Amino acid sequence: MLRLIETSIASLEHELILVAPPRASFTSAFKNVINDPFRNRELIHEMQALRGSIYLEERNVQRHELTADGRHRTPEDDKSWHLLMTSPDGRVRSCALYLEHEDATSIQDLRLRNCPLVKRRESRDQVKVAVETEMKRARSAGLRFAELGGWAISKERRGTPEGLMMALATYSLSRMLGGALGITTANVAHSCSSILRRLGGAYLEIDGAAIPSYFDPRYNTEIDLLRFDSRCPSPKYAELIDVVVAKLANVLVVGSALESALDGLESIGRLAQPVCAA
Repeated sequence: MLRLIETSIASLEHELILVAPPRASFTSAFKNVINDPFRNRELIHEMQALRGSIYLEERNVQRHELTADGRHRTPEDDKSWHLLMTSPDGRVRSCALYLEHEDATSIQDLRLRNCPLVKRRESRDQVKVAVETEMKRARSAGLRFAELGGWAISKERRGTPEGLMMALATYSLSRMLGGALGITTANVAHSCSSILRRLGGAYLEIDGAAIPSYFDPRYNTEIDLLRFDSRCPSPKYAELIDVVVAKLANVLVVGSALESALDGLESIGRLAQPVCAA
């Protein structure tokens, strides 16, 4: 298994693509950045199609919940970083999203607001306190708060190190963006939750007690609510994450500068409008 992991890490520069959100700030750590809004949008659509096909087959969604062309689309897709593992022919075969929050102060500012535990009267207040405590910890530490999600791995890649690679890459991306505390709703099926916990994720706690797994009827699956700190992975994987950080510096990052440029033109247009007298 160790050799498989080493081989998978070695191939990250060729197989992993990072899709950046609009107006993302790129640090000098990223050495292979292109700004191509059309390719950016194409990759997001392909990722959504992959999620749609996998979630539909796994009965996590129903056909009417997808777009007409079979894509699983969420409002967060246009705000997130996407980690896409691709096959030799360039086809997206696995994906995950990483959503950073700059100004979030309440659980209502998070995608987690749709979690069944947040909607249930008997658990709502406790989960709210637990999550917002994590958000305060992030602010106190000068870190951003982030959410992980959108996990999907092609059936043919299950049982390989791909899931671990996606998790290692997500931790590494968080490091490269300055570090974050965060949270994720991790699917218990296909070892998503167990992989994240092996890397250093931990169950979200209420009064020192871990929140147990719960069933999410929307996605028809069992979920673990996990927290993570990108600065503190499991010691077992700390060196691997350092190696992956070095690899991520060279992977292709596809930005969408045209969207920012268009935003700028719109702003100029608004400034150029005549001011009506009161």
